[in-house]
Amino acid sequence: MARRIWLPYPDAAAARAALGPLPEGLVVDGFLADGTWPDSIGEVELLVAPYMFPAPQVMERVGEMAGLKAVQLLSAGYDNYLPFLPDGVQLCNAAGVHDASTAELAVGLALACTRHLDLYARNMPTGTWGNDVTMSLADRHVLIVGYGRIGAAIEQRLAGFELGSVTRVARRARTGDAPVHPIEELGALLPQAEVVFVVTPLTPSTEHLIGAAELALLPDGALLVNVARGRVVDTDALLAATRTGRIRAALDVTDPEPLPSDHELWRTPGVLISPHVGGQSSAFWPRMERMVRGQLARFAAGEPLLNVVA
Repeated sequence: MARRIWLPYPDAAAARAALGPLPEGLVVDGFLADGTWPDSIGEVELLVAPYMFPAPQVMERVGEMAGLKAVQLLSAGYDNYLPFLPDGVQLCNAAGVHDASTAELAVGLALACTRHLDLYARNMPTGTWGNDVTMSLADRHVLIVGYGRIGAAIEQRLAGFELGSVTRVARRARTGDAPVHPIEELGALLPQAEVVFVVTPLTPSTEHLIGAAELALLPDGALLVNVARGRVVDTDALLAATRTGRIRAALDVTDPEPLPSDHELWRTPGVLISPHVGGQSSAFWPRMERMVRGQLARFAAGEPLLNVVA
């Protein structure tokens, strides 16, 4: 018996053009979360959610999806979908799809801030030749908070920068070639951290993980790079710490998001903001398509899906 799936393309022909031949036994409808809904809403078993659309928009009629078995996201983050997930429906994230792109941006944000590229860009409209001595990534002590796949990808890309050290933190301690400290040791590690990459998922235990107390532990001149979720960092506390110039921040995510145009963070010296584009690069498409092809093959064969997060 054929199984109905929704893919984030205009129609089945577009899906096949992007993904190649689809496994036998699957019937495809296109779903773009654009306000139109396929007539097969009561039959769909696997929904691949369109990328970068709000969860309420994608899941607006989930109550009518009587046959739904699984929702596959194209994002690594999934916290925004949890409130809409019916009992018995699996949620899969796109672990691995965004590693390269997000790690590139994280390192790029760190370089831009440490070498004052953000300041020099702001000087260009006035033609100000204001050179100065900047901080190099070389010899810096780096802390990666939330050491999973993206954290490991960041470390790989930092390997050629002659760092002073790399310290890794995750929910649980791990041993091996790349030892990982448990999150309970974060406070003890922050005073030595000159560059902090925040990559942890947003969960009840990580909301405001980085607050006033944690920021106060950082050494003067430290840089905080957040490519996780905005609410992992307390915005008010971050604004207070960066306003004085004691520390700097590079943010691909903010709280609130989008950041209002009149928010003080936009105009705080030492703060660089990109508009949540960590996964949005040319690296996304081939990795996304490879992941979706694999999940469709497993679904068609009745095998367990990968990257199940709920």
